[in-house]
Amino acid sequence: MTVLVAAQQTETTDTLPSCEARLAYRGGLVASTAGIAPGFVQGNLAILPEKYASAFHRFCQLNPKPCPIIGMSDVGSPHIPALGAGLDIRTDVPRYRVWRDGEVVDEPTDVTSYWRDDLVTFVLGCSFSFEEALLDEGMPIRHIEHNVRVPMYRTNIACSASGPFAGPMVVSMRPFKPADAIRAIQITSRYPAVHGAPVHLGHPHLIGIKEIAKPDYGDPVPVAEDEIPVFWACGVTPQSVINAAKLPFAITHSPGLMLVTDLKNRNMAVI
Repeated sequence: MTVLVAAQQTETTDTLPSCEARLAYRGGLVASTAGIAPGFVQGNLAILPEKYASAFHRFCQLNPKPCPIIGMSDVGSPHIPALGAGLDIRTDVPRYRVWRDGEVVDEPTDVTSYWRDDLVTFVLGCSFSFEEALLDEGMPIRHIEHNVRVPMYRTNIACSASGPFAGPMVVSMRPFKPADAIRAIQITSRYPAVHGAPVHLGHPHLIGIKEIAKPDYGDPVPVAEDEIPVFWACGVTPQSVINAAKLPFAITHSPGLMLVTDLKNRNMAVI
C-alpha cells in the first residue's frame, strides 16, 4: 500500500519540537501528550494485520468524524516518512495497547517485540490539534488546566459498519460556558481532518453516557454549574470497535498518549 497523507509536506530537521517529543517517548518518557509540541499535529494509532486493512480503511471512509486518516504505512513498515523525520511507530508513542481477541493483553512503551511483517499502521487525526485553536482564542481547556488526560466516553451513536468493524462511537468531552460552546463549534468546524465540529452538546444521557464523572477512557474533569459538556468524535473509536469485533490481533496507542507528528496544526484548517 502507498503512503496516504491528507496534509502538507513536512519538515525534516531533527530539531523540531515534535521530533524532540518523539525522542523523549522513545527514551521511555510516559506522559499525556496534551499540550506537547504546540503547533504540531498528534495522531491516534490503529495497527492491524494486512488482511483487515482494506475493511478498516473503508470503515474510516464511512466514519470520517471519529476516524479521519492523516497517514498510512506500507505493509510491514514501522515508518511513515511523510508524518515525521525518523519516526518509528514501534517506539515513539508514550504507551501502547496490544490487543488479542478484542481484549487488551499488554500496555508496553515499546512494541518492537510485537511487530510483524504483515502490519499496516493507520494514523488518525486527533482533537489535540483543534485545542490549539481554542487556546489561541483564550478558551480554557479543562484537562490541560488540570494536567490530566481528556475524558472519553463510549456512546450509543452507532458507526457505519465495514466487514468486522462495527460498534459505538467514542467521544471526547470539554466543558464550556454556553457562549464559549458556540464559539468552540465555530472554531473546530474549520478542522474536519481532526474531528471537526462537535457531535453533541449538553445532556450526556441522550448519547448513552450515564455518568459524566466516570469516563470510559482518560480522566474525569469538573463541569461547573454554569457550563455544558461539549462532545467531539474521538479517534479512540477504533479501540471500541476492535473490542466489539474481537479482532485476533491489533496494536493501538493508549488513550491520551498520542503519536506526535511533524505536520502543522495550522495546515489542518480548511478556511
